[in-house]
Amino acid sequence: MADVDFFFSIGSTYTYLSVTRILDIEKKHQIKVNWKPFSVREIMTEMNNIPFPKDKINKVNYMWRDIERRAEGYGFSAKTPVPYPLSEFDLANQIAILGIEKEWGVNFVIQTYKKWFQEKKEPAIEPSISEVCEELGLIKDDIINDAQTEIVKNKYRQNTNLAREYKIFGSPSFVVNNELFWGDDRMEDAIKWSLK
Repeated sequence: MADVDFFFSIGSTYTYLSVTRILDIEKKHQIKVNWKPFSVREIMTEMNNIPFPKDKINKVNYMWRDIERRAEGYGFSAKTPVPYPLSEFDLANQIAILGIEKEWGVNFVIQTYKKWFQEKKEPAIEPSISEVCEELGLIKDDIINDAQTEIVKNKYRQNTNLAREYKIFGSPSFVVNNELFWGDDRMEDAIKWSLK
């Protein structure tokens, strides 16, 4: 059985579906998931890829509704549209990196996404950042300062470079034994591959 590397960016809309259910799947299949926040924005900018183009309203509306339907199918809710794109994209992901190193990162990511998609509160700004920190027993100002250190920024860059090496082009992505599975709807395929 192989580990599953879970590459994600807070700021990716479909990643909400994965982070909300991945712990249950990890427990069910008794696998190890390695959470790897990276900058999908940087990679998509390099590819000139705009996920929610403002001039393609039918596609945008479809994507919002698709997220709502998929969430409902999984047994939870999504209230779209939500604030997008994020004004503090990098900070949100750097906080996730800091937290994963300190073992509160997974809960930070999950709580942040729930506030984003269930209460329409944008990640890493007020009131979301204060509410999540309070719920997790964290000191907000310390967390923000620590997340902007060169150590954390370097880890963020390393994860983004590793994503490039794996030819990752979107979030969420799952890597198992150098095999890439892109999208929430491929998470189960990645799990099956890890159990081979």
